[in-house]
Amino acid sequence: MKRFWRELHPKRGQDASGSDTDSLKMLREEKEPLSVKLEDNKSRLEHIFTGCSDIVFRPIKLNADTDALIVYTEGIVESQLINDHVLHPLMHYFQAKDMSAEPKTLDQAWISLSQAELTSQLGDVVYAVLTSSAVVLIEGYAQAAMYSVKGGTRRGVEEPTTEAVVRGPREGFTENLRVNTALLRFKIKSPDLKTVSFTKGERTQTSIVLSYIDGIIDPKIVEEVTKRLEAIQIDAVLESGYIEELIEDSPYSPFPQMQYSERPDTIAAQLLEGRFAIFVDGTPFVLVAPITLWQMLQASEDYYERYYISNLLRWLRIVFLFLALFLPGLYIAVITFHQDMLPTTLILSIAAARESIPFPALVEVLIMELSFEALREAGIRLPKTVGQAVSILGALVIGQAAVEAGIVSAPMVIIVAVTGVASFTIPRFNLAISVRLLRFPIFIMAALFGLFGMIIASVWILAHLCHLRSFGVPYLSGVTPYSKDDQKDIFIRQPWWRMVLRPDSISSKGRNGRRRMNARVKPKDPKESW
Repeated sequence: MKRFWRELHPKRGQDASGSDTDSLKMLREEKEPLSVKLEDNKSRLEHIFTGCSDIVFRPIKLNADTDALIVYTEGIVESQLINDHVLHPLMHYFQAKDMSAEPKTLDQAWISLSQAELTSQLGDVVYAVLTSSAVVLIEGYAQAAMYSVKGGTRRGVEEPTTEAVVRGPREGFTENLRVNTALLRFKIKSPDLKTVSFTKGERTQTSIVLSYIDGIIDPKIVEEVTKRLEAIQIDAVLESGYIEELIEDSPYSPFPQMQYSERPDTIAAQLLEGRFAIFVDGTPFVLVAPITLWQMLQASEDYYERYYISNLLRWLRIVFLFLALFLPGLYIAVITFHQDMLPTTLILSIAAARESIPFPALVEVLIMELSFEALREAGIRLPKTVGQAVSILGALVIGQAAVEAGIVSAPMVIIVAVTGVASFTIPRFNLAISVRLLRFPIFIMAALFGLFGMIIASVWILAHLCHLRSFGVPYLSGVTPYSKDDQKDIFIRQPWWRMVLRPDSISSKGRNGRRRMNARVKPKDPKESW
C-alpha cells in the first residue's frame, strides 16, 4: 500500500516517472553555480526547460576557439532588440584580444542595451529567461550576462471600459506593469513617488509594485502593507484580486476594504491623499487602500466639475444607496405589518393589484430579485453586442409576463426596477455588489418582524461598519471617529480653495504632510482688486 501511495504521490522535486524536476524556487534557493564549460550549462538548461518549445537556444561563434549561447523565451521578448543589440555586436565586433577581459566588459562595451546584469547562479539565469530577458553564456566563463528585452504583443493604452469617463483623461491602465507605473509617473513627477517591487507566485513569478508618496502617507501604513505583502506565499498570482483577499483586514466582511480602478488619474488622486496603490503585472486593475465608505460613493468627476454640481450628484448617490438597500424591505414591512402608514387610496390600489397574487410579498420579492440578478449576470457574461439587448428585453418580457400571469404584482415590479436602477448609481462596482447582497437579509428580516426587523438588521450593519478597518483606518473615518477637516469632502465637496489640508484620518500626521495648498488661493472679484 505504501509503495502504491509513493507511485501516485512522488516526492517534491520528482515527477511521476522518478526523474528530477527543478522548480524555480528550489533552483534559486540552492544557488547552484554556473560551469565554466558552455556545454555543461547548455545541457543543464535544456534539462530544466524540457518540453518548453517557446524557449530558444541560439548558439553563436565568437571566433575560431570560442562559442557562446543566447537563451530567451520567444513571444515575450523584442526579437528586433536581440538581433540588433545582441547578435549583431557579438558576431561582428567581438575581438579575440578581448576574450581575456572580465565578463562585465561584454555587457558594457559591445551590447548596447540599458538594463544589464551579471550572475554566476543557474537559478538567476532560469528566472531571467522566464521574465523577458536574453541571457548570454560564453565558453570559459562561469558567469552569464542578462539583458532586459521585454516585448511581445500586449494591449495598448485605451479608454477604461469599466469606469466611464464623463470628464477627465481618457486613458486607462493596461496589462503591462511598466506601462502602468509610467502612466502614474506621468501624473506625479516627484522623487517622493516610491515604487517598491515584489515577486509573488512560485509558479507565475508575478511582479507586484507597491506605490506611495513619501512624506504624505503615514509610515505605519507603509510598514503594515509591506509586512502583509512579504508574508504572502502562494503558487500563482493571476490578478490583483488574489492580493486583495490575502492582505485585507476582514476577509469575511461583505464590504470591500480595498478599492480598485483602471484610471491613472484616480490612482494619482488617491496617492496624493495619503493612500498606497498596488500594481500587479497582467491586470489593468490597480488596488488602493486604506479606504472609507464615503470614498466608495465618490467619482473622479466629482473633482473635475464645479462643486455644487458635484454635491448634487453626491447627494443623489447617497439617497439611492439607501433605496437600493432598504426599498424592497420597506415595501414588504409596510404592506405586511404596517398598512396604516400608507394613505387609504394607495393601500387600496396596492391591495387591488395583489388581490389575485397567490404568494406573500416575500416570495414575490425573491422571484423578482433573483430574476433581475440572473438577467444582470447574463447581460455581463454574454457578448457585448447582444448582452444589453438580452438583459433589457428579458426584463421587460419577464416582468410583463409575470404580471399578466398573476405571479407578481405590478407594484412589486416597480419596486424591484427602482431598486435595480438605484444600485447602478453607486460608482464602485464592489460596493454595489455588497449592497445587492445585503438587500436579501434585510427584506427577510422585514418579512419576519416588519420595521423592527429592518431596524435590527440596520443596527447590525452599522455596528459592523463601525468595527471595520482598512489597514487600521476606521471604515467610517470622518464621521466616527469625527474629524472636522474631513467633513469638507464627505457628504459635500467644498470648493478646492477650501480643502487646504488632506484627510486627517489617512495622511501623515505632520502638518507639512497634510497641507495640500496655500490657504489664500480663493479667487477675488476683479472689482475688489481695482
